Amino acid sequence: MGIGNIGNMMKVMNAWNTFKQNHPKFPAFCSAVSRRGIREGSILEVTYISPEGEKLTTNIKVQASDLELLRELSGGN
Repeated sequence: MGIGNIGNMMKVMNAWNTFKQNHPKFPAFCSAVSRRGIREGSILEVTYISPEGEKLTTNIKVQASDLELLRELSGGN
């Protein structure tokens, strides 16, 4: 790991710590979901609401290939 990579890693860690301070419920939510496990057939939903009140919502029904992608991204086997 080069010096530049360590610097980038520190930036990401600092940004994550700031995010957790600004949004303390989000990491707890992620932990709760992780403890239960994302399983095939689960539905993940995201809603965006602009300051003006415009609302956009989407969801996905988790498939086996989605779980494989999540395993790869997390470095799992």
